[in-house]
Amino acid sequence: MTTTAALSRRAALALMAGTTMLPRGPRAESAGTPVLIELFTSQGCSSCPPADAFAGELASDPLNYVVSLNVDYWDYLGWSDTLAKPEFSKRQFDYGKSRGDMEVYTPQMVMNGHYHAVGSKSAEVRKFIAECREEGLKASLSLAVTDREVKVTIPAQAFTGEATLWLMAIAPQVKAVIGRGENAGKTVTNHNVVRNMVPAALWKGEEYHGAWMRDAVVPADCTSCIAVLQKDKTGQVIGLARA
Repeated sequence: MTTTAALSRRAALALMAGTTMLPRGPRAESAGTPVLIELFTSQGCSSCPPADAFAGELASDPLNYVVSLNVDYWDYLGWSDTLAKPEFSKRQFDYGKSRGDMEVYTPQMVMNGHYHAVGSKSAEVRKFIAECREEGLKASLSLAVTDREVKVTIPAQAFTGEATLWLMAIAPQVKAVIGRGENAGKTVTNHNVVRNMVPAALWKGEEYHGAWMRDAVVPADCTSCIAVLQKDKTGQVIGLARA
């Protein structure tokens, strides 16, 4: 399914802490470089289940930071996606604007914020993952999650411009029985579902230390958290960490 219409709703994501910011370290070896793979999917899209399954397959590699973001713009087809959030739809449209192509569709996988492919086309997706690994990441950061807090540390590194630090809380697997719409009667399984996404800070190259209450970032059904540092708001991913 495809759409190029602009979203009429814009999600209001509150910054959750005042902080300081980051610099730049040596490029990691490509063999050990993680890659962020964002699957934009919908329970109401008949083309999405194969991509959902492929996301689960990709997630078996610990270097693949796979996340599923369910969009809400297909809800009018008869099924309101139980995992969808308007801010996920907005993030996908923002990617289209950042790239300048406005290619927005489901299922769509976005690799490190700047490559994209149909989420069920495994060969093309794997090609872009390999390219991202070869390019490496430009910034280092660390993430720690305790019983009470989520903490991010970014050492000072050379960087020109501005980057956004995102925190994504992940539920490992969510199943839903679809009652209406294109997938009516099917049980859909989403892997590494983003349940909360927080734009936590802006970074311009300074040393950065941030801390947030765990309950404000990581919902009870989530078992992991990913920190994503990317140029501007939805530009190229330059740093990743997982806890």
